[in-house]
Amino acid sequence: MEIERVQDISSSSLHTEAIPLEFIRSEKEQPAITTFRGPVPAIPVVDLSDPDEESVARAVVKASEEWGIFQVVNHGIPTELIKRLQEVGRTFFELPSSEKESVAKPVDAKDIEGYGTKLQKEVEGKKAWVDHLFHRIWPPSCVNYSFWPKNPPEYREVNEEYALHVKKLSETLLGILSEGLGLRREALREGLGGDLAEYMMKINYYPPCPRPDLALGVPAHTDLSGITLLVPNEVPGLQVFKDDHWFDAEYIPSAVIVHIGDQILRLSNGRYKNVLHRTTVDKDRTRMSWPVFLEPHREMIVGPLPELISDDNPPKYKPFAFKDYSYRKLNKLPLD
Repeated sequence: MEIERVQDISSSSLHTEAIPLEFIRSEKEQPAITTFRGPVPAIPVVDLSDPDEESVARAVVKASEEWGIFQVVNHGIPTELIKRLQEVGRTFFELPSSEKESVAKPVDAKDIEGYGTKLQKEVEGKKAWVDHLFHRIWPPSCVNYSFWPKNPPEYREVNEEYALHVKKLSETLLGILSEGLGLRREALREGLGGDLAEYMMKINYYPPCPRPDLALGVPAHTDLSGITLLVPNEVPGLQVFKDDHWFDAEYIPSAVIVHIGDQILRLSNGRYKNVLHRTTVDKDRTRMSWPVFLEPHREMIVGPLPELISDDNPPKYKPFAFKDYSYRKLNKLPLD
């Protein structure tokens, strides 16, 4: 059975000014109705080049406790490398369908790697206005190059270089967050599996949508990961839920957006928030984003770190193997 890609639906919909019914959200989700229109609070921005390391650490910890999301600038990933990452990703999505389908996620696959469209079960059977590509980029032992595009030819080189930089940045941030809990610098990294933790690249491709007031690129969710490091293109769309409102995130060129995911929430026993976020789409322009999810390996059991648990601070979350947690969440099954 051929899967219909949103990119193709977009091409045919632009002439009709209409979108298929399964993409139209209920009124409680429609961005035109639910986006906050007043003064928008700024998502925290942290300059990692600030020589006052204590000030940097305080800002990262505070943002993770209060928002679960922040943007980092002067983060050590070369701007030129980010541009190249975006260029090779965009080139892949502009290839003919047959080339993209050569790295498609197999229909019967249990894993999410590959080019695809639908990711998770939605309660009302609605669809998100997005196509995507998933593939692991680190550690080398879990990389499966059959899901990496062969075209453009420099795709592999760029992603391998990006993997080294994103790993270094994530370890810096995890160290700060561990010390913010009063723990050893390695505590959260080890809680996610240490050297066995996996870095999953995802490219989100949100083509133009004739009715951006009615559709969503990705519905409201928190990330399954420990931490997510994301670079978007210049087309806005990321929205964050805070204080009972949906706020637009400011686009800062070359910044990396950091999401605290479910596993850091659980390891920290709720001290750090997992950010609820969603993506809107644009009528005329294609939005793209490149999140890298730092995740435990499948068998890793994740729950509140024992060092944080006491009579005064009992565990708030049940430990789960990551594969079981992921399955239950993606299929909307209970997690307590």
